[in-house]
Amino acid sequence: MTEQNTLAQDTLAQTNTLAGDAVTGKKVWFITGAGRGMGTDIAKAALAAGHAVVATGRNPEKVAQALGDNENLLAVRLDVTDPADAAAAIQTAVDRFGRIDVLVNNAGNFYAGFFEEISPEDFRAQIETTMFGPINVTRAALPVMRAQRSGLVVTISSTAGIAGGEFLSAYAASKFGVEGWAESLALEVAPFGIRSMIVEPGFFRTELLTPESTRYAETTIDDYAERTEQTVAAWRSMDGQQGGDPAKLAAALINLAELDEPPLRFAAGADAVGVFEERAKALQDQAGAHRELSSNLAHV
Repeated sequence: MTEQNTLAQDTLAQTNTLAGDAVTGKKVWFITGAGRGMGTDIAKAALAAGHAVVATGRNPEKVAQALGDNENLLAVRLDVTDPADAAAAIQTAVDRFGRIDVLVNNAGNFYAGFFEEISPEDFRAQIETTMFGPINVTRAALPVMRAQRSGLVVTISSTAGIAGGEFLSAYAASKFGVEGWAESLALEVAPFGIRSMIVEPGFFRTELLTPESTRYAETTIDDYAERTEQTVAAWRSMDGQQGGDPAKLAAALINLAELDEPPLRFAAGADAVGVFEERAKALQDQAGAHRELSSNLAHV
């Protein structure tokens, strides 16, 4: 018997003991990257709403310190880039609470720089964290949700997953990948009562632009030097000044998770709404720009 089958059977075995929670609306939230930033806000909002929270991070002591004491809280170590870590963390959550109702793929970092100057190692590291991280954790959680015939997979993407931009090549690549994966996953798991929601925040006052989360590529090519200096200075000045309130986003996610049909995509912030609208218009314009040529490529 596989570990995934065992995990699913463990979930079913505990279902009857959790009927009371289902009636009261109490859910089990599993949140990655909960030790700081937006993950902490989401965990606090879920706890305030009366839910149980499995809050994960590379340092569970730091996670527990950030969230404080709460009988509904379980802090668990998780490196999202390690599939074995993901499987162990999911099993720990099921052992404690018996189920997982909402998975929030939030853990992330930011490798910034022009493509030619980002090392292959850093580019790959970006993909490992912000694309394969959610994939690893979701792969571990889906057997539990399938056994329940219910669940919601929330993936924190970015407006960089809707529209690319300079200095964002590695980050946007990971987020565009997450978008395609999560949108396809939604179709695959819907028959099991599992929903998927992709969240695209604009600029929120989180820790993403802090030195702990952002790594800038070293300037090695003169042609990029001036633009790199200007971009880094602008982004560093933006740190702590972003317009979005992560606590309000966390509260919005709690409300959206209660819907019978959560949206496939949620534009988080007025700036995100603008990116959605601009992207939609750009695609319409591009579709029409060479419509006749595009429409006459079939065999005749």
